[in-house]
Amino acid sequence: MALVNENFLNLQTNYLFVDIAKKVKVFKTTNPKADIIRMGIGDVTQPLAQACIEAMKKAVEEMGHKETFRGYGPEQGYDFLQEAIIKNDFAPRGIKFDSSEIFISDGAKSDIGNIGDILGHDNLFGLTDPVYPVYIDSNVMAGRAGSYQEDGLWNNVHYMPCNAENNFIPQIPNKRLDFIYLCFPNNPTGTVINRKELTKWVDYALANDCLILYDAAYEAFIQDPEIPHSIYEIKGAKKCAIEFHSYSKTAGFTGVRCGYTVIPKEVKALTSNGEKIALNPLWNRRQSTKFNGTSYITQRGAEAIYSEDGKKQVKATIDYYLNNAKLLRDALKSLNIQCYGGENAPYIWFKTPNGESSWKFFEKMLYEIHVVTTPGVGFGPSGEGYIRLTAFGQLEDCEEAVRRLKHWLR
Repeated sequence: MALVNENFLNLQTNYLFVDIAKKVKVFKTTNPKADIIRMGIGDVTQPLAQACIEAMKKAVEEMGHKETFRGYGPEQGYDFLQEAIIKNDFAPRGIKFDSSEIFISDGAKSDIGNIGDILGHDNLFGLTDPVYPVYIDSNVMAGRAGSYQEDGLWNNVHYMPCNAENNFIPQIPNKRLDFIYLCFPNNPTGTVINRKELTKWVDYALANDCLILYDAAYEAFIQDPEIPHSIYEIKGAKKCAIEFHSYSKTAGFTGVRCGYTVIPKEVKALTSNGEKIALNPLWNRRQSTKFNGTSYITQRGAEAIYSEDGKKQVKATIDYYLNNAKLLRDALKSLNIQCYGGENAPYIWFKTPNGESSWKFFEKMLYEIHVVTTPGVGFGPSGEGYIRLTAFGQLEDCEEAVRRLKHWLR
């Protein structure tokens, strides 16, 4: 009989959003007529940009003719999308890459979960707390996180608490780590990091031969010109950082699936005998072996994001969500509730009133005003006592949620 990967048995019973879905299902069963407003999971509601739709229609038509049909594409992505990314996402910020450093994928979540394939089992890694669950769960699956403790932490993980006391900026570790996850604008807190603070992380990584795994999935929501959109805006970052991007929240590709990962040729890691090895060719080999590439149709849709019309349409969608975020943030502030995020990110992170636990307040909002949120503790122990709201809903739903919230808490 085959043996299982017992690391999977160490995972907590359910993924956070599965737990939420189960609780909502129970509520719906007993309250079938309830008008539920969902502000928990970070899925989008606005349709794809028209420029993307037209590009994908054209690509489908091409696939229907022998002369323009395409089979397997390059595992790394088509050059037309790689070049559009370099020209639009990096060149205007003075950052230079060539196409071999850009890897097109089916989304940031996949690459973040899979990047551990090219990293050794014995690495000591750090992450912020609270944190996006995939960062920790993918390392549990690899046997890299150690054992789960009663305090909700894993014993082989270096946690960096982010809370109001440190302005949600994680403290530089006082010891050497092998790799670190950073996410800004942050999920779940919606907070950002300025250039000065991000420089400290790059300097730490360079001084300690540490790799930074930088999740920039929400960079398109940044409004403050002082906030960097990419870690590569910081001098030296090409030697120590891998960056992940997503079109899911930028352009509504949650159901289409497309993103990209940047692995500069300069970034390296060590073998057990101390030899420095470039990670770019290792990831290229991994993708060539285990990934068949993102579809041509999808990549043509992503390319259209960078067209003149596409940029305008995507910006309009982002502005729509940021307006939702402002409504939610302003409502919470009017109720004297401490809240964060929502200005350069689509997430609002707020402190539960009267010190109630995250799950208890989640259930009160569900049962008393029929609004689904995300309990902060689901993102880690430092999230206890917080709730995450997403601004990805319909404007009308956000307005109704605000009305219910104000009436309820007043």
